[in-house]
Amino acid sequence: MAVLTGVMIAEQARANSELSIRIGNSVEAAFVSFTSGLIIIAVITLFNPTIKLGLKNLRTAVKSGQMGSWRLLAGALGGAAIAISTHVVPLIGVALYSVATISGQTAVSLLVDRIGLAGGERKLISLRRVIAALITVLAVLVSVLDKISIDKFQLFAVVLGLCAGVIIGIQRSLNGSINVHSKASYATSLLNFIMGSTFLALLTLALLILRGDAINPLPSGPWWIYTGGVVGVIYIAMSSIVVQHLGVLTFVLFSVGGQLLGSLIFDIIAPTEGAHVTAYLISGIVMTYIGVVVGGESRLFKRNSLPR
Repeated sequence: MAVLTGVMIAEQARANSELSIRIGNSVEAAFVSFTSGLIIIAVITLFNPTIKLGLKNLRTAVKSGQMGSWRLLAGALGGAAIAISTHVVPLIGVALYSVATISGQTAVSLLVDRIGLAGGERKLISLRRVIAALITVLAVLVSVLDKISIDKFQLFAVVLGLCAGVIIGIQRSLNGSINVHSKASYATSLLNFIMGSTFLALLTLALLILRGDAINPLPSGPWWIYTGGVVGVIYIAMSSIVVQHLGVLTFVLFSVGGQLLGSLIFDIIAPTEGAHVTAYLISGIVMTYIGVVVGGESRLFKRNSLPR
């Protein structure tokens, strides 16, 4: 199940990218994906008192000053990351996008843990984690070695993928802090969907006014292009269950493995125009996973922490 959650992340990126291609507007596609997930989790909220209690806990934490209200905007980062993915994946494929985002997350985790953004103890930057970050960043370079000279290759798209990974890493850290106070993962998820949908709605409106973008009609199919939001909700449900049995470290290692393998499979069986599976890309995927394993193993050792 942990591996399957990773595959679902890859599927979500592929579905959203195809929706973006068919709509012709990546921001609108991201908004459609996010709001579909919001509708589903909003319906679940009506029948789940735990979520309502979680939202009440968050209001109490903000009013009492235990948690800064700015942390509640974490979902807007998720909306930004989805907007980037819907634009980037058609240009470089799911696999290279996954390598770039995972590398970005690994690198930013050093800073996030150092400043204690997740709300826990601030941690010293260990040599092992620095090496892990360097391996994953190097993996991106290896993945694109054969593409740098190709005129149509969007190097900037890879940089955007790295930025998306940084955004996701920061968002997850903020969500960890929010979850401490909500005591309900689904309440945290509902807040994320609300904030993300609001951000994307405002961004769509801004582009409509400033750039003259048009709101395009939704395509009639294929059906799977609309699964991005649904998959996001299912991923949250599955991960919250599985992590209790495996622990965070084991879950992350299996989930990332599933994401990298799944992204490679999608680029083979349902490639976008910019997807090219090469030995360089496969080598980059292997290096990325090695970097994740090296960084993950560091959590098994007790490190000195700095007082907050």
